[in-house]
Amino acid sequence: MVMNSFKLNKMIKQLGVKQLALFLLVIVVLVGCNKRTEKPIVNNLLLKEWTGPYGGVPAFDQVKIADVKSAMLKGMELNLQDIDAIANNTEAPTFENTIEEMERAGEELNRGLTYYGIWRSNMSSSEFRTIQGELAPLFSDFRSKITQNEKLFKRIKTVYEASLEKALPADQQRVVELTYNNFAINGAELDAEKKKRYAAINKELSSLYTSFSNNVLHDEENYVTYLNEGQLGGLSEDYIKSAARIATDKGQEGKYAITNTRSSMDPFLTFSSERELRKRVWTNYYSRGDNGDEYDNNQLIAEILKLRRERVELLGFKNYAEWRLQDRMAKTPENAMKLMEAVWPAAIARVAEEVADMQAVADANGDKITIEPWDYRFYAEKVRKKKYDLNSDEVKQYLQLDKLTEAMHYVAGRLFNFNFTPVPKGTVPVYHEDVKVWEVTDKTSGENIGLWYLDPYARQGKRSGAWANTYRSHTTFDGKKNVLASNNSNFVKPAPGEALLVSWDDASTFFHEFGHALHFFSSNVKYPILNGGVRDYTEFQSQLLERWLSTDEVINTYLVHNETGKPIPAELVTKIKKAATFNQGFSTTEYLASAIMDMKFHLADPANIDVDKFERETLATLKMPKELPMRHRTPHFGHVFSGEGYATAYYGYMWADVLTSDASEAFVEAPGGFYDKEVAARLVKYLFAPRNSIDPAEAYRLFRGRDAKIEALMKDRGFPVTAE
Repeated sequence: MVMNSFKLNKMIKQLGVKQLALFLLVIVVLVGCNKRTEKPIVNNLLLKEWTGPYGGVPAFDQVKIADVKSAMLKGMELNLQDIDAIANNTEAPTFENTIEEMERAGEELNRGLTYYGIWRSNMSSSEFRTIQGELAPLFSDFRSKITQNEKLFKRIKTVYEASLEKALPADQQRVVELTYNNFAINGAELDAEKKKRYAAINKELSSLYTSFSNNVLHDEENYVTYLNEGQLGGLSEDYIKSAARIATDKGQEGKYAITNTRSSMDPFLTFSSERELRKRVWTNYYSRGDNGDEYDNNQLIAEILKLRRERVELLGFKNYAEWRLQDRMAKTPENAMKLMEAVWPAAIARVAEEVADMQAVADANGDKITIEPWDYRFYAEKVRKKKYDLNSDEVKQYLQLDKLTEAMHYVAGRLFNFNFTPVPKGTVPVYHEDVKVWEVTDKTSGENIGLWYLDPYARQGKRSGAWANTYRSHTTFDGKKNVLASNNSNFVKPAPGEALLVSWDDASTFFHEFGHALHFFSSNVKYPILNGGVRDYTEFQSQLLERWLSTDEVINTYLVHNETGKPIPAELVTKIKKAATFNQGFSTTEYLASAIMDMKFHLADPANIDVDKFERETLATLKMPKELPMRHRTPHFGHVFSGEGYATAYYGYMWADVLTSDASEAFVEAPGGFYDKEVAARLVKYLFAPRNSIDPAEAYRLFRGRDAKIEALMKDRGFPVTAE
């Protein structure tokens, strides 16, 4: 309400005492109503509504790290105001005034967390890590204030119980169930004393998770191996140029830097002829968080395990795994273990065969060694050449990142009807010059679906690995919102003017993460909560997309030589396909060892646990081959100990792989193969677009007509298929 000040003063002078009092009372009431119904003005840029093209975009070019802490504190305050308004509503609880209002709550904080997530994962620094450490326990307190709000949960429970008697529309019913279950499994029904302890445990864990992550990042940044010109044997020219540039950037001009990341370590161990250097690089990588210094994570892990067990015992569960898997596809730790134990014997048996082949090559060369973990990749490459006449470095010449990006966009066009158009530089703000942006549109209507951000290169302060995330998810709730999604990799940046060449495994991972992005872009849900997912299911869609890398359409069009531009020769493609199950012992065993260890840690009694000893003894019991390590050794197993997203859920990749192999057969059996229109339509309709709006098992049955079977997985990996 706006009024000219002169007119207002004149009006007041003309009023009597009683009239003036009544007038002021009306003003107070109006102002009070306005405070309850309108959001307060937020000055912090991190929380402001996004403006600009494409429905508004994050102002990455304007935000400052100095504003992070104040923004997060203000965002939490505003979110709690939203929650209090819902909890204290005097009207009877309904879906509209309780559940829908919760879907609206915290929009400012959600925007702020987009920036926070970028600093945490892509642009970390010592300054940010200090802020992160200060905020971690405050975020934990904030979450507890919501999940332990008794008035709020009472309203949610009322709506939930009413929905059991008279079902709501399907999507609303799913929203109610997810909301209620999220509160119930996080202690909303505990008594006051247990709630207090539950919140305290969460607060302590949040700090431990932050310390764990920062310790791993420290070891990745500080353990760098520098080589001289006489130590480059076996390495490709492209790799050498890149290593030289990195060394120069680190102030070591004239040397060659092998950083402590998988993208740098893996090719070095595969091709370097310097065995002692291979051992040093291998040791640096697999000892992250395990160096017996102030950054050692073993004691942190022991504390995490104890606190997790104590917390779930408050809820009446025997162990953390039992609590965590109750809302996953596996449902119980026993089901997850059953799958892993079914595959494990075949995997380690294949490792024995692979090691025998490698040892034979080493003996024939007169190398006089016994295969050790730092030898596995090196001699596996020699076996690959001997068995299949396949040189992975030769294959790499046809795997250019730019061309692979085009290939992914082609697949998205064929299966999802999406079109990707580069956004001119400067049109959309980015947080680093390496980030590129594409507009995603519907090929038929031209309608904007969203934006795709790609951040491909490793750098100081960026966490290792590859991942996908969203800055804004699709919903049609309170107006349609388009998707802002990103893919993030850690490829070693090539020297200026050079093409970025990647391995076949890295190309598969690139497609994998793009599968997550397509899952985001395909969403057709109304309510924000339905954009979530079940951990042992959401990896399925991304793993499935890896299969399109090896389709003829992609191979024949996008796999061209980086210098000549000629397509990959047919005979080389034949070799690649023949070698499809090569080294599956290694890849399956290193993964499964980590997944089984994750589960074993959370089933064990954590009292007085010696983490290092438990890891060694468990692997010995499993008869883990000594020639290779777990993919993620416990002290740097960030999936499991830097948070709770994958804790007792790392098995999910294998669970999703069963779905992937089985779903792939649906395309193989179809007349149009992997680009069959009818199967692709079912893929989008049932497996991508619904997100978490329907139960994953039911979604898969709608696509396939039955449950998935393990036989396809065993066949894909070249393992013996045992008849039931």
